[in-house]
Amino acid sequence: VRDAVSKSVEAPALRDSLSACLTGIRDLERLAGRLSCGRANARDLVSLAARMRVLPELRTAVQGAQSTLLMAVRDELDDLADLADRIQQRIVDEPPLALKEGGVIREGFDADLDELRTIGREGKVWMARFQARAIEESGIATLRVAFNKVFGYYVEVPRSAGTETIPASWIRKQTVKHAERYVTPELKDYETKVLKSDELACDQEFELFVALRDELASQVSRILDAARHVAEVDVAAALAELAVKRAWCRPALSNGQELTIEDGRHPVIETMLAGEPFVPNDCALGPPARSLIVLTGPNMAGKSTWIRQVALIVLLAQIGSWVPARSASVGLVDRIFTRVGAADDIARGSSTFMVEMEETANILNNATDRSLVILDEVGRGTSTYDGLALAWAICEALHDRIGCRTLFATHYHQITELADLAVGVHNAHVAVREWEEDIVFLHRIEAGGTDKSYGLHVARLAGIPGDILDRAHSVLTKLEGEGERTKPALATKRHDGQQLDLFQPPPSPACDELSELDPDKLSPLEALLKLKELKERYGS
Repeated sequence: VRDAVSKSVEAPALRDSLSACLTGIRDLERLAGRLSCGRANARDLVSLAARMRVLPELRTAVQGAQSTLLMAVRDELDDLADLADRIQQRIVDEPPLALKEGGVIREGFDADLDELRTIGREGKVWMARFQARAIEESGIATLRVAFNKVFGYYVEVPRSAGTETIPASWIRKQTVKHAERYVTPELKDYETKVLKSDELACDQEFELFVALRDELASQVSRILDAARHVAEVDVAAALAELAVKRAWCRPALSNGQELTIEDGRHPVIETMLAGEPFVPNDCALGPPARSLIVLTGPNMAGKSTWIRQVALIVLLAQIGSWVPARSASVGLVDRIFTRVGAADDIARGSSTFMVEMEETANILNNATDRSLVILDEVGRGTSTYDGLALAWAICEALHDRIGCRTLFATHYHQITELADLAVGVHNAHVAVREWEEDIVFLHRIEAGGTDKSYGLHVARLAGIPGDILDRAHSVLTKLEGEGERTKPALATKRHDGQQLDLFQPPPSPACDELSELDPDKLSPLEALLKLKELKERYGS
């Protein structure tokens, strides 16, 4: 696909030809599925034939392409012309939706069906012709063909005409005052056909249609094979069209672990911005020196957008597409793991946090050093310290044990201190500019961490009443003051073979003073007096 996309990007005429052909080829797999299940109606078959008629044009369109995929389509694509011919020979161009109401099979395909239709349309004409033949055979010019509900169709011969010339094949059915009434095998057969011609015609059409449908169902494997070739061309052509229209670049792929993106953009969100430019951002990962990026910043600033766009760019690159960036170099990944969003599973009785932990456990148990992992706000569904502890340990495991490329978006600003303790951890934040009491989201990813989430600003943008925001601000100020006095200290170093300790207890002044005492130089009385002093100073 990668080569086919590039060749299509470089050849506008090829793109136009493929687009024109593919517009007329839709839903081959769906139609094949309906065939194999015996659910296809006449309109489905006509639609299938119309799509088959475009296959030779598609093969012609890729005739000169120098791509392995497109050359395979040129050499291997079955145009299914024989199947299209069968459908066209038997089914009318615009059949009704219902199969058992007639009007499905084309005139001239089946002689018996044509006769039934003719009987239904031309019954009176046939009767006139039969009466003329009967007069000729019997020589009785005054006979006539009539009908009643008792005998159906019959030949009535006046008594005055005599019976000597009546053909032996005629059977007398009734004698009335002035005439004899006869039936003939031909007349009774035609009577049956006339009276039931519509019903018989509909039944015959349905049988012919089912026979054709069964014939086509036996060829479903051919249809699906052609559909596979069409799908491959469709993917390559669509990706090439995107690459040209949206100024995507061809990524460089390698077997290494680097991931370098210059001016990357989100392929979906970029198209949804009405008249606003999408702010591009870079990304650089390359274990072991740069394996994990801790991303901080306020809500709505673009953290989730950035980590998801990186994952999408990697995915696009590996399926053979060009990517939304100025340039990109992607080391192949074995899997892309994501833990984003927040949702519970009521049917299973799983809370939001439980679902989050199950998904995170799947990542930790299955990711390899070749994986790409993106984690968004892990640990937010529980208490602050529990969540922070889990987030810290998860980052540590991804960096130390797995060694995969990881983007970790979080509001736990303490985790940025990992960058000082682990070589492969780097901090980044989404830039924000403060303007008086407002904030401006720049949507730019910059190096370094941040310790602000601007949650109250975002709440105000969401429409939270001002008095509530004022109260929240006063509570926040108090909590931040208390947090500075009581927050636990983070470890500043670790010894080989040990995990990073998230929290260390603050040093005790009493313990410091006790550690400075030399019990060998104190008398029992001096020791007791010192303990009393420490108790009075530091409390019980």
